[in-house]
Amino acid sequence: MEFQFGTNWAVFSKYAGGVIGQTLAMEGTFAFFLESAFIGLFLFGEKRLGQKLHWLAAFLLFVGTWLSGWFIIATNAWMQHPVGYEVAADGSVQLTSFWALVLNHWAIYQYMHNMGGAVVVGAFAVSALGAFYILSKRKVEYGQMFMKVGVVVGCIASIWMLFPSGDRQGKMIAEHQPVTLAAMEGLFDTKDGAPLVLIGQPDMEKQRLDNAIHIPNMLSFITYQRWDAKVRGLNEFPKEDHPTNVPLLYYSFHIMVGLGTMFIAIMSIAAFWLWRGWLFSANWLLWILMLSFPLPFVANTVGWAVAELGRQPWLVYGLFRTEHGHSPLVSGGNVLFTLLGFAGMYTILSLLYIFLMLRRIDQGADELGEGMQAEAN
Repeated sequence: MEFQFGTNWAVFSKYAGGVIGQTLAMEGTFAFFLESAFIGLFLFGEKRLGQKLHWLAAFLLFVGTWLSGWFIIATNAWMQHPVGYEVAADGSVQLTSFWALVLNHWAIYQYMHNMGGAVVVGAFAVSALGAFYILSKRKVEYGQMFMKVGVVVGCIASIWMLFPSGDRQGKMIAEHQPVTLAAMEGLFDTKDGAPLVLIGQPDMEKQRLDNAIHIPNMLSFITYQRWDAKVRGLNEFPKEDHPTNVPLLYYSFHIMVGLGTMFIAIMSIAAFWLWRGWLFSANWLLWILMLSFPLPFVANTVGWAVAELGRQPWLVYGLFRTEHGHSPLVSGGNVLFTLLGFAGMYTILSLLYIFLMLRRIDQGADELGEGMQAEAN
């Protein structure tokens, strides 16, 4: 990401480097090296380190990744809601308060929501692995252990994504980016007692939602805790300040919310079945848990799309437009070439990752069984 700022976004880097350079440098210097140092020990050093040191390596890896997440979120939060800066004589922005940058209240709520999404991904992955072991009748005892941890954590984390983290993030958007809220909700006209749209298709030419199904007054209540509160629509804001791609933002937001609602339902049912002692014999629910594990990855991806599409047309909200930030000597063809190159590279790495994970899952069951047998002896 830092390299991309320098190559493709040179004007933006010159403009905002005095601010975002602080958090990006700290992420690379502290968090990245911490997590990269201990991931090897965690993955390959269990037998040499012993249980206590292996646990310590896992904890420090956790600290490194979550600290890395904080610095990245603090950088993005400043772009969403700039604080602690001043405009220098050359037109660039310079940092005036380090603590305002790293403790930006936008960053706090965005971090709560982002890392909650990471926990949901992990919980669904653990639950899916446990369901696989139970359904395949291989190391069922470990599968049940994975299911207990994954379902309990997944249920808590899925609800966390709705409230308080999602609720607080939504209120931040309503306060500081009301045009983004209008685009996310497909609200074209300002309304007292605005409805919450469940489904519908935005028609940008006619400035309306087609085939809309909505809950009356609910958007006003969720946003302002009053059924008759006024919610500003897109048409109240200048056209040039509208998000660049309103339909894509609208659909990304509704996919994210729809998947989040599905996660709450799946994990709540699974938690109830676990409490009643029915889960491990409910094959239909085990299949749902096993097959749904890719969906949190999709939800996190469209969630980030909402954050970045919603900030448009600004790179730094209210201060610096996206159209002014790109490198003037880098052509569109060069950007497309590097994009395709990185996409190809990550496709290969993803396929390799899937192959290694599948092999690890297959072999890991046998290793777990050997470890349990050794403990029993």
